[in-house]
Amino acid sequence: MLIALLVCLIPTTIGGLLSAIGIAGMDRLIRKNVLAMSGRAVEAAGDVDTLLLDKTGTITLGNRQAVEFLPVPGVTEKELADTAQLASLSDETPEGRSIVVLAKQYGFRDRHLTHEEAAFIPFTASTRMSGIDWQGQRIRKGAADAVIAWVKEQHGTVPPELDALVKHVSGAGGTPLVVARNDRILGVIYLKDIVKGGIRERFDQLRAMGIRTVMITGDNPLTAAFIAREAGVDDFLAQATPETKLELIRNEQKQGKLVAMAGDGTNDAPALAQADVGVAMNTGTMAAKEAGNMVDLDSNPTKLIEIVEIGKQLLMTRGSLTTFSIANDVAKYFAIIPAIFVATYPQLQALNVMRLHSPHSAILSAIIFNALIIVVLIPLALRGVRYRPIGAAALLRSNLLVYGLGGIIAPFIGLKVIDLLLVALYLAD
Repeated sequence: MLIALLVCLIPTTIGGLLSAIGIAGMDRLIRKNVLAMSGRAVEAAGDVDTLLLDKTGTITLGNRQAVEFLPVPGVTEKELADTAQLASLSDETPEGRSIVVLAKQYGFRDRHLTHEEAAFIPFTASTRMSGIDWQGQRIRKGAADAVIAWVKEQHGTVPPELDALVKHVSGAGGTPLVVARNDRILGVIYLKDIVKGGIRERFDQLRAMGIRTVMITGDNPLTAAFIAREAGVDDFLAQATPETKLELIRNEQKQGKLVAMAGDGTNDAPALAQADVGVAMNTGTMAAKEAGNMVDLDSNPTKLIEIVEIGKQLLMTRGSLTTFSIANDVAKYFAIIPAIFVATYPQLQALNVMRLHSPHSAILSAIIFNALIIVVLIPLALRGVRYRPIGAAALLRSNLLVYGLGGIIAPFIGLKVIDLLLVALYLAD
């Protein structure tokens, strides 16, 4: 009798459902075209406190276009357009192509220079510039501080009007690219980007969940502040480099926070490896994919928000079913133990509220109920509890009212019904 009692009172419900909850979380990620390297990564996504998001393509539409050439005094728009187009000949990004197209409005045709005719200078995260060396001219375009430093190295001077042009573009939420030729700054290219519709509402939901959002961008602080304010993120990191990204993640982790971020380049690899949830883009470098613990096959950085939501749903499902399981087990103890020992200990009669037929039927009812309740709950474990962006306190109240109360009521009803059926079918003494 004692062994039978221990078997029927073992908390089997949550033990049988944990694996189903974990498998379902992995499956939901796969359906989103995200491969997780481990189940731990999915769980960590649900506990994320800080979310690092790249600005371009995630918060903004990512198709920044050149809309205006702003020359400094003494330089014509046509001269600036000519130089900007030369600097962009090898730039295959949407921004670079738009500069070439905008220059055509000033009468310049497409130029086709070969590597034998000119030396093309690619953009790098360290220089934050690109350009061309051609016919004795050294032309650069890029971030204002980087180009200014380069011009000073050529023993050139910076026009006092440049700062006002840069602030004008940055203050309007655009990205200023400064253009220089040899030791002379010619002006600014105005790149315009647009914040995605509905992104502010997504950040509001994350904030309600207690997640702090940080925008990562190579833009200057003025532009970054404007976009961050318009998008509704909590903070931003401007003029980001691989070192500053890594430092930001480490500082957050020192405060006991879990950090998630997305990246695709070799420069992102150290930060992806350091982050608790590192999502590498499938189109990214091998170094990035090896450093992260998830790979997004669609290469969509926005999906980082959905990954966090899936992780939250997994943890919510586990919490809800754990609450039900604990309440279910406690209720079973109060239902079965008095029925078994009431004959030996008459003082337990007051607790024998269910009036089960006999100790034999009580144990048999518990074993059958355990088997049935797991089968009933498996679909819920696989489907997951409906995700809602609410705080921890509200979630706890909801779990206690729905799954806690349900876990108490279900055994009393289920055990009594099974007991009556066993007696009616003469399957219990």
